[in-house]
Parts: sequence; C-alpha cells; structure tokens
Amino acid sequence: MPRAETSLSEQLTKIPAAVRPTVKAAIKTVKEVAPKADEITYRSRPPRSPSAMWKLVRYAVDGTNVVGVGTFTSHSALFFYRGRELDDGSGLLQGSGKDSRFITLRGPADVERQVVKRLVRKAFKLAATAK
Repeated sequence: MPRAETSLSEQLTKIPAAVRPTVKAAIKTVKEVAPKADEITYRSRPPRSPSAMWKLVRYAVDGTNVVGVGTFTSHSALFFYRGRELDDGSGLLQGSGKDSRFITLRGPADVERQVVKRLVRKAFKLAATAK
C-alpha cells in the first residue's frame, strides 16, 4: 500500500528543533529565488542514523530537479542536482558525486549569505538553459 503524501509543514514539525530555523531559511531562500518552481515533498521518514541526511523537499522546473533541502540532527544542507556544473568560485560546494553537490548550513545566517543565494540563482538559470 503506498504511503500517504506528507505535507512540508508536517515534515517541518518532525525535524529537530535545533535545525528547524535553518531549514525554514533555506526553503524561504529557494522560494524567493524561484517562486514558480514546483515544490515536491519527499516521502521520507527521519533516518535511523544521525549521519544520514533526511531529504525534506526538492524544487523542480519543468519536471527537472534543481535544488533540494535536507537536514541532519545538527546541521542542514542545500543540495544541487547539477552542482558539478555550477561555477563556484566560493569553495562552498562540497561533494564528489557524478553530478550533485551540496552546501552545509550550520545556521540561518549561512543561508542569508549572498554567495549561497547566488548559487541558488545559478542553479535555476542552469536548469532554464537545459530546455
């Protein structure tokens, strides 16, 4: 039997209180940059391990995933599906996977940095050029 959809607001009530403000700031930033992007909530549950990311929501344009927000017990992350292709002179992007990269967010102030907002904008511009 398929699992019922979980709303983003319901997901937010389940994440650790310590990281909730950071997650909310990340979501707000993505929505400000791309207000028309599709918001897709993951059907995930809290991970059993504190070292595993709990993917909460992803934002897509024309069916293509662009940016996601996830959290751990002590920090959160913005992950970029085509992060390898982003021009990042800041050194913030981490990861060595085939395509995706992420930014570690230790608090809401990390999300407010102009370099983070610039990377989110670049990710959506990159998605627009793929059409």
